[in-house]
Amino acid sequence: MPSDPLVLGFDTSAAHCAVALVCGDLILRETVEDMARGQAERLMPLITEVLASASREWQDLAAIGVGTGPGNFTGIRLSVSAARGLALALGIPAIGVPVFEALAEGVERPIVASIDARRDELFLCRLNEPQPATMALVAKSGVSQPDFAGPSMYVGFECDDLAARYGGIAAASPFGVASAIARIAARRLGTPQPRPAPVYIRAPHAMPSRT
Repeated sequence: MPSDPLVLGFDTSAAHCAVALVCGDLILRETVEDMARGQAERLMPLITEVLASASREWQDLAAIGVGTGPGNFTGIRLSVSAARGLALALGIPAIGVPVFEALAEGVERPIVASIDARRDELFLCRLNEPQPATMALVAKSGVSQPDFAGPSMYVGFECDDLAARYGGIAAASPFGVASAIARIAARRLGTPQPRPAPVYIRAPHAMPSRT
């Protein structure tokens, strides 16, 4: 019987550098370093350290999962570019995973996932397969959004407040963001996947290059 594929997952869409190595249901290693800046210099060394700590080589990887946002524009572009480059060099697929999906990994659906958008705003996403995901940028206080109301699980940033506002139940993400990304990428391995691309809800201050 073939062994489970070894999948690398990483994310720099927020003020962190998160890397995980997953094989089947087993999380071999997961590391998260909080940092407001410096992800560009730290990401590749951290990936190398995670591989070495699990006694694995680059050539052992079957796929790469990368967080595509939303979040910090520079951080998202960094991770997506790194994933594309590694995939090309190693001859393996790179699979983009929205951070909303990573937050919701392992939590009952329907679910609303929340990410801090700063400026007193939140990125929200309702996930209720097979319906398409509903995403929006909303104010932290005051305004109710019908698309996110109703009996749902709420996970992510300020999920307790959101659950109280919209009449749902707050839940904790059972996985770290990087290991969740790797798990989702592993499930999608072997199926047609688009090239990873940033997920933007708020328009970026500067347009990214067309790569």
